[in-house]
Amino acid sequence: MSYDTDNIFAKILRGEIPSETVYEDADTFVFMDIMPRSDGHCLVIPKTPCRNMLDASPEQLTACLRTVQKMGHAVMQAFGADGVTIQQFNEAAGGQEVFHLHYHVLPRYEGVSMRPPGKMGDFAVLKEQADKIRAVL
Repeated sequence: MSYDTDNIFAKILRGEIPSETVYEDADTFVFMDIMPRSDGHCLVIPKTPCRNMLDASPEQLTACLRTVQKMGHAVMQAFGADGVTIQQFNEAAGGQEVFHLHYHVLPRYEGVSMRPPGKMGDFAVLKEQADKIRAVL
């Protein structure tokens, strides 16, 4: 399978689709998930093309995981979370819906389930949550 340069995350990276940016460095980009399953749910993606971790280079994976760890600490602190869930899916059969490598970073709390998938978030709330994370960073 080949990389589709018109996937939604590639369009976000090119600035063709707006997103609530949380963090970026030379290799990775972090933004709020517009269908959050937890307050503070954000996505970490590489700035370079790759479909998923099955075709990612070791450098892309390393850069992403460094940022995932940084964001895990940040969301836990920003939201007073008890833990963090990291999710990453590969190919349609593995649950992947957007075919650009991405990691979900979700703050979690004892006894609180994640919200169901597919419900659009309020953009003003997502901005407030991004502000909390950015303040920690």
